[in-house]
Amino acid sequence: MFESLGNKLQDILAKVGGKDKLSEEQVKATMREIRMALLEADVNFAVAKDFVATVSEQMVGQKVGGVSGELDAGQTIIKLVHDELVNMLGGEKAEPTLQPGRNVWFMVGLQGAGKTTSTGKLAQLYKKQGKKILLVAADTQRPAARDQLEVLARQVGVPVLKVEDGEAPATTRERIEAQLAERPADLVIVDTAGRLQVDAALMNDLAALKRELRPTETMLVVDAMTGQEALNVARNFDEQVQVTGLIMTKLDGDARGGAALSARSVTGRPIYFAGVSEKLNGLEPFYPDRIAGRILGMGDVMGLIERAEAAQLTGPTDKQPGDFDLDDLLGQLRQIRRMGPIAELIKLIPGMSRALPEGFTVDEKEVQRIDAMISAMTLEERRNPRIINASRRERVAKGSGHEVADVNKLLKMHEQMKMMMKMLQGMQDGKMPNMPGMPGMGMPGTPQRKGFRNPPRK
Repeated sequence: MFESLGNKLQDILAKVGGKDKLSEEQVKATMREIRMALLEADVNFAVAKDFVATVSEQMVGQKVGGVSGELDAGQTIIKLVHDELVNMLGGEKAEPTLQPGRNVWFMVGLQGAGKTTSTGKLAQLYKKQGKKILLVAADTQRPAARDQLEVLARQVGVPVLKVEDGEAPATTRERIEAQLAERPADLVIVDTAGRLQVDAALMNDLAALKRELRPTETMLVVDAMTGQEALNVARNFDEQVQVTGLIMTKLDGDARGGAALSARSVTGRPIYFAGVSEKLNGLEPFYPDRIAGRILGMGDVMGLIERAEAAQLTGPTDKQPGDFDLDDLLGQLRQIRRMGPIAELIKLIPGMSRALPEGFTVDEKEVQRIDAMISAMTLEERRNPRIINASRRERVAKGSGHEVADVNKLLKMHEQMKMMMKMLQGMQDGKMPNMPGMPGMGMPGTPQRKGFRNPPRK
């Protein structure tokens, strides 16, 4: 979602990166470009204006025209932009209160924002933390909403109480208390009714149910794809039912992202969670510093580590690079896929998104095709690909539903990977191997190139 804005900000900051001094005119031009980039990304006008004013004021205080401290002028402006992005997104990570004893969380929002799905995702997230969950399907407005939550509850493995049509709030409270008496829970999550737009009837229903259930948290689910309108919705809900926090859904979409960036500043409410996929595990705590890092191309190393831990990745084998066979390749691919879509993982690696060619995309289906072809091989073939002759290639192609040319391409790719791994191992051992087909050409970046700068072209 933030890719377009991130690319623009990175381009703007790249112009000043590494400069020892910046003139006042350069500072103003940089801030003007940043303000335009924020507005084009659909960031709220007042938020963008305050952002630029704050950074500009801090830059004056830092005396960016000269050099002070350990950072040069370019590094200083990048740091100030990063820090203000973090501040705009909420500063420290915020999370809903989960106290010992009674916890009731209200899920509110318009129809289509992802409220019911987010309810199921929250149940999954907190069940993994060892909490006992009860879901309450109280959305009587949208057809099949209660059935949808029941399906999600079954997938997560938690009980669900379905509110009947026309059921009084007092009756709902009594039914929840009776359910908890039989089967205690640490957390009750209530999926409330929604509407296509904010109206008096919706707010009256929510207020009546809230008075009875007395929720400890009231979370507003906001669709980040709706742009600035999402902020108006957030303000209206907060005025009527006193929202305690936000859940921004569809942050994996292709909208400009300005609403998500503006939400904290406009509503004054923290963003608790971000919806990053339709899957039940596609809900993540919202870390302002990590989002800011991704926007500025700094990656999210902690996010990558957490995904690796969640996927329970095994460490590297003790094999030599030349012994890396197709069975190893299959195991590595499957481990990586457990961490999530490869396109998402690339964004978490510092500098990777900018290092790739423009328009670069990852075809997840290609990974599946590789998995299918290797899975169609015998264990002996995976461990010794050299025995895969023409007849074996034909068998593997038919067994995996592919062409022989696809199998040939896979085997060639595997050989190239082995060659690259050998080369990297040689570099690690202090050797500078020659590139194949380029006699006498070692790897670039030798020690005599100080400051990591390539010599100017003649």
